[in-house]
Amino acid sequence: MPKLIRAAVVPEPGADFETMDVLLDDPRAGEVRVRVEAVGICHADIAAREGTTPFQHPAVLGHEGAGVVETVGAGVTSLRPGDRVVLTFASCGACASCRSGLPSQCVDFLSLNFAAGARPDGSPTLWHGDTPLHGHFFGQSSFATHALVTERNAVKLPDDAPPATLAPLGCGIQTGAGAVLNVLRPAPGGSVAVFGAGAVGLAAVMAARLTQAAQVIAVDVNPGRLALATELGATDTIDARTADPVATIRKLTGGGAGHVLESSGNVLVFRQAVDAAAIGGVIGIVGAPFGREAAVDVADIVNASKRIVGIVEGGGVPHVFIPTLAALHAAGRLPVERLVTTFPFDRINDAARAAASGEAVKPVLLL
Repeated sequence: MPKLIRAAVVPEPGADFETMDVLLDDPRAGEVRVRVEAVGICHADIAAREGTTPFQHPAVLGHEGAGVVETVGAGVTSLRPGDRVVLTFASCGACASCRSGLPSQCVDFLSLNFAAGARPDGSPTLWHGDTPLHGHFFGQSSFATHALVTERNAVKLPDDAPPATLAPLGCGIQTGAGAVLNVLRPAPGGSVAVFGAGAVGLAAVMAARLTQAAQVIAVDVNPGRLALATELGATDTIDARTADPVATIRKLTGGGAGHVLESSGNVLVFRQAVDAAAIGGVIGIVGAPFGREAAVDVADIVNASKRIVGIVEGGGVPHVFIPTLAALHAAGRLPVERLVTTFPFDRINDAARAAASGEAVKPVLLL
């Protein structure tokens, strides 16, 4: 029988979250029901609430959940009731990318994480009364007391793992840290410039300091975020309100940064990130507003042998990379807690406003 749970529902695009009782389906084969203890709020949740991403309403969002396995469906072998897990993005497990260990390049990534709002076969997982809700957001819809996920997107962590701190590993921290450690991979003595000092950008700064990069440069328009970036390991910061970031990065690095990450999602900033890269530099982009186009100087890209790389969810394998990040946090080398501000679940609208305004770097709801 479906389980009665509490969830934050967005009835229509742009509306506030409404906390209400809903029904969650029982796990089917390969599925797991998780009692959510904490869930981060990410920009993708805000964008989906506003209707600027391809997700239908009424919707239950949330995709940085952490909690405890309550029930497992048939065929689940890697998890059992009582296991503590972090929830991450969904992937099919069957396409060529998934079989090659590249789940972030899953051929069905958009439908599984955004567009469908239901299981791959079209069956809903959530109802309000007799009305199906659009759920399965990032394979979880964890703005709720319980979430239905698959074995593929629930990552087991140690029993003593702190859920409020580690919930953001499922998306934001994995994205920023993975972009640096898995994709950009700065060489010893190299330079890394990070545009945007939100949760993703600051995760990238922390990760860059784990490498042997000599320079880690953070760019933002928020002085508080830049101060935090310095505390987390940035060697230099640039306030883009008062300084030209491209000219400043070129001056600091002697010609341009060898590795650049654009995390703001602003297409004008993306152009700056491309222009700030050195000859032979690599520009990673993780901020991805749907339906937007960016102008770049093609001759500069060609003549300077620059490479632009799209990076989804940090480009890693979650069941390997998320435990690695958790271990780094436990060792005091990845202080994710410096980014987190907690809110009770019933204050989700306050938390969303804090995320949208920049007041909180990473709001985390406690259930």
